Amino acid sequence: MSESERSPAYVGRSWHKYFQYQEGRDSPSEACNVLLIISNLIAAVTFQANVNPSGSVWQDNDNGHVAGTAIYASQKAIFYLFLIFNTMALSTSLLLVLYLTHRFPFYLELWVAIIGMGVTYGSAIFVVTPGHSVRFRYVMLAAVVPWLLRLLFQLFWRFKAKLCKYF
Repeated sequence: MSESERSPAYVGRSWHKYFQYQEGRDSPSEACNVLLIISNLIAAVTFQANVNPSGSVWQDNDNGHVAGTAIYASQKAIFYLFLIFNTMALSTSLLLVLYLTHRFPFYLELWVAIIGMGVTYGSAIFVVTPGHSVRFRYVMLAAVVPWLLRLLFQLFWRFKAKLCKYF
C-alpha cells in the first residue's frame, strides 16, 4: 500500500479497501485474532438472545400463556424465524472458534465448553419456548447446517484435487 493510500483523505474515499485483509500487510495471526473476537461476540450475542429473549417472558399463567415462556413466541412465524437464524449464527460462530483454535493448548477443554454451551442453548430453547410453537427438528437442522456445509466444502476440495491429478 502506497503512502498516499494511507492518508486520511484516501481512507475517507475508500475505507473498505483500507480495512480489508491484505496478505503482505496483515499477518495471519492478526486475522485469526480478529476472527476470534468477532466469532466470540456473535456467540455471546446469539446465546444471550436465546436465554433472555426479546420482549422478556410471561410473568403469569393468565390468558392461555405459561409463565417463563417468551412473549415473542406468541408471534409464531417471526419467533420461529428468529430461532432458526439465531441458532444458525451461534452454530457457525462456535464452528469458527473451533477451527481458529485448532491445535491450541486446552483444545479438549474448549470442545467440552462448546458442547456445554450448545446443550445449555438447547435447554434454554425448551424452557422459553412453548412446546406447540416450534418444531425442534428444524432448530436442530439449523444448528447442524454450518457443520455440514463445512464438511461438504472440505470433501469437495479434497476430491477436486484428486480428480485434477487424473485430468
